[in-house]
Amino acid sequence: MIFYFLEITFLKSPNRSDVAYENNNFKVFGLNIPSNLRFCDEPIPVDNYEIRTNLEGEFFTNKYWKNNSAILFNKVAKWFPYIEPILKQEGVPDDIKYIAVIESHLSNQISPAGAVGFWQLMPSAARSYGLIVNDEVDERLDVEKSTHAACKFFKDAHKRFNNWTLSAAAYNLGMGGIERALKTQKTNNYYDLLLNQQTGEFVYRLMAYKTLLSSPTHFGIKRSKINYYSKIPVKVVNVDSSITDLTYLAKYLKCNKTQIKLLNPWLVKGTLHNPDGQVYKFKIPKNLKKDYSMYYLDLISEDGYMYDREEPESIELPKADSVAPKSN
Repeated sequence: MIFYFLEITFLKSPNRSDVAYENNNFKVFGLNIPSNLRFCDEPIPVDNYEIRTNLEGEFFTNKYWKNNSAILFNKVAKWFPYIEPILKQEGVPDDIKYIAVIESHLSNQISPAGAVGFWQLMPSAARSYGLIVNDEVDERLDVEKSTHAACKFFKDAHKRFNNWTLSAAAYNLGMGGIERALKTQKTNNYYDLLLNQQTGEFVYRLMAYKTLLSSPTHFGIKRSKINYYSKIPVKVVNVDSSITDLTYLAKYLKCNKTQIKLLNPWLVKGTLHNPDGQVYKFKIPKNLKKDYSMYYLDLISEDGYMYDREEPESIELPKADSVAPKSN
């Protein structure tokens, strides 16, 4: 879901190799589509006229992204340090991270269709890859857990298609949809497929964002690289009992509710019924005095529950051995 826009004013009609534009951040430039575009180390056939036209549509004529590019760079600096190591651990190409950028702009968005989180996972898909999704817990809102789940999808798709570009398209359309299109159209190549507009533009949009974020100077943005933030140092607390109000847990941990919500947005209500004694891992910042509010709006959806009750009506003491800090 895209929330940052730029009015791009063309000073001349674009041709196939040279596009000029301007905005309020930089002057007029003549730009080319990079000749060596690759997605997950798979080459993009930029010499193909139709493909180049589609790329130009995403690079230059659409209005998705740039007026607030500084905001996007800031989000990348915060969240790629969480996403990149998981992709590497899971054996998924680094370029897959740009899918989270175009899906949610690295925010815990909730779509009208019910897709949630950085990776915009639907409930059934999330559950099939091991995430808990119910009225009180939605692990799609946990950046790291949802990234692991998304990686499982991409690895399954790659086993089926033996191609990361088709796997990326399948993330948008579904593996079944891509498989049917390949069979019906008698091809094994994403670039030969006729797909719906959203899926047909998906990889081209990925390449536009990849170029923006990895080579901003290509668009005249005076930024040599994005300086990543360090991950928030945390300690992990195991909770295996019910929580009737988050206020009590916050007091027990000597922190506030906002600090708990910051790193545990998967707890979608202020309660957690846990009759089976399942262990839930809560993260809290090691430095409780540091301001991490710059992360908060990315993690808490607009209609997220804010835990605004002052005192609990009743409390239940966690088991003595179930709330014990462990180093991350």
